Amino acid sequence: MNRILVTGSNGQLGSELQKLAPTMDGVDFLFTDVDTLDICNKEAIEEFLANRPVNFIINCAAYTAVDKAEDDVERCYAINRDAVRNLGEVAASNGCKVIHVSTDYVFNGKSYRPYTEEMPIAPDTVYGKSKAEGEEELLRVCMDAIILRTSWLYSAFGNNFVKTMLKLGKEREILSVIYDQIGTPTYAADLAAAILEIVRQAIEDESTFKTGTYHFSNEGVCSWYDFAVVIHRLAGITCDVQPIESSAYPAKAPRPFYSVLNKAKFKATFHIPIAHWQDSLSKCIAILTSE
Repeated sequence: MNRILVTGSNGQLGSELQKLAPTMDGVDFLFTDVDTLDICNKEAIEEFLANRPVNFIINCAAYTAVDKAEDDVERCYAINRDAVRNLGEVAASNGCKVIHVSTDYVFNGKSYRPYTEEMPIAPDTVYGKSKAEGEEELLRVCMDAIILRTSWLYSAFGNNFVKTMLKLGKEREILSVIYDQIGTPTYAADLAAAILEIVRQAIEDESTFKTGTYHFSNEGVCSWYDFAVVIHRLAGITCDVQPIESSAYPAKAPRPFYSVLNKAKFKATFHIPIAHWQDSLSKCIAILTSE
C-alpha cells in the first residue's frame, strides 16, 4: 500500500485533500499540521517517518499572511523556505517523492502576458521571496520533486476572498473592490484533485512523475472586481460592487498587477483537464450557500 504524508492539512488545500482522500483506493494518508508535525524541525520529520515510511509528501503548509510577513520575516522564511528544505532533505534520504505548492507571488506582476515556468522570477514581497527560495532549496536537495505554482486560492474551507465577499455583500449596500489587479481564481478542490491525479498516475507508472516546476490555476482571467461581481451574482446578492484602483486600497506588501499563469506545460505533461474559474466558483458557492 502506498502512503502519503500531507502537511498543512488544516488549510484550504489540505482540507480539500482530506475530503478527496477516500476516493483514492489502496492509499494510506497521514494528514498532519503544526500540532502533529512541526516541519520547521528536521529531526521531528525524520522521527515521524522512522516508523511510518511514505511514498509521497504533499506539502500544503505555508506562511500566507502576505502583509504580516513584511514584519514577521524570520517566521515566514522558516516555514516557506527552511521547512521546505527540511522536507526535501528527508524525502531524498527516504526515497520518496515530493509535491510542493508555491505561488504566483514569485513573479513581480509586471508582465503583460501569462507567466510560463521559464520566465525569470522577481518577487517584490517577503512572502514571494520566501516562497521563491523555498522552491530553489527543494530542487537543490531533492531530485524527485514537483512544484505547483498557483494563484488566488479559495475554497469552502478557511478564510478567503470568496467568503469575505459573501459576508460583506450581505452586510453592505455598496462595496469597493480593486479592478486593476488581474489574475485567475483557483478552486482548491480542483488543485487537490489535480495533485491526487498526479499521484495516481505515478503509482500506476512511476515514469509519469515528471519532476520540475509547473503552473496550475483554473482557466480564464479576471480582476478582483470581476471576481466579486460573479461571486455575488451566483449567490444572489444584490450589493452594488464598485471598481477602485489599487492606490485607493494601500497595503503593506505590494500586490502583483498581473499574475496570470500559463498552464500549457502542466496540461501537456499530465493531461489533466482544468475547469474555467466561473464553473468551479459556482460549485463552491453552491456548497457555501447550502450550509
